[in-house]
Amino acid sequence: MTEIMPHQNAIDCQNLWKIFGARADEALVAAKNGEVDKDEALKRFSCVIGVADASFSVAEGEILCIMGLSGSGKSTIIRHVNRLIEPTDGQILIEGRDVMGLNPKELRQLRARKIGMVFQHMALWPHKSIADNVAFGLEVQKTPKGQQRAAAESALEKVGLGGWSDRYPDQLSGGMQQRVGLARAMAADPDILLMDEPFSALDPLIRKDLQDEFLKLSREVKKTTLFITHDLDEAMKMGDRIAIMKDGRIDQTGTPESIVLRPETDYVSRFVSSISTLKYISASEIMTPGKAKSGAPEFGASTPLPVLLAAFTEGAEELAITDGETHLGRISSTDILQAVQTDLKRV
Repeated sequence: MTEIMPHQNAIDCQNLWKIFGARADEALVAAKNGEVDKDEALKRFSCVIGVADASFSVAEGEILCIMGLSGSGKSTIIRHVNRLIEPTDGQILIEGRDVMGLNPKELRQLRARKIGMVFQHMALWPHKSIADNVAFGLEVQKTPKGQQRAAAESALEKVGLGGWSDRYPDQLSGGMQQRVGLARAMAADPDILLMDEPFSALDPLIRKDLQDEFLKLSREVKKTTLFITHDLDEAMKMGDRIAIMKDGRIDQTGTPESIVLRPETDYVSRFVSSISTLKYISASEIMTPGKAKSGAPEFGASTPLPVLLAAFTEGAEELAITDGETHLGRISSTDILQAVQTDLKRV
């Protein structure tokens, strides 16, 4: 048995490298020494650097979005978590346990009981009913038939497909089939969900509905989720935190607010340049020192700008920003206007 270490995170990825090609070991040494980048590794070693020195963590119950353009390495990373891909170097820990140290039996148990995965295109068995498709993982685990059916129906209820158990995939729309895929991943009640661009092939309205439903469901069941997307708007909506990738490397990790308001690289800055900052600005970003007038409405430091703006439209002259006990600062109508003007110039 592999050793289980004390942990705080559900997933820890530490200095992960994945290099494809017969001379991957040579390319790894050169890349670690800074001698080659992605293009040079291809020319010199005929190797493709899929992931380069990537590190991140996902706390229990958190949704981390890994976002990047095609070829950035995001889908390669997620396949390391349940060891569909073997790394060239680095480490993946699930609740403190080294995935690469698992024997075949332990790996099967990890995939069957601990981790569920939802792909962009769900491969449903056309000859199986919806309930049997959802219960497939439990069937593999040799769960009693009655429990399989109960778990499948419960999962279908959660994704809004109650009553569809005995239908077949060809009777469902694309969006409904994607819900079946999510139900199948959840039926075994895994602690971790891996979602690889699960909504990207859907029409915009269906995609929005499924995003909203998943966020609602996520709040209810509190699953740790690693969510892959190429769409920045989707990442901003879905993620508690976001990791932005470029050429196999993670360029910046942070909350949606910090990514938009404080980009750390030119690449990230260009990515978020078209996004309005207004809904990401909080009171702490624009408050100034000093006490507000007596009787001014009080708000917390994390209050979003639209809420603050509403207070002024309702007649407030100033706002007092507090932590419940201590006075932190004040916001005037001028502070609000400056924030809006800055955003208009930016976009």
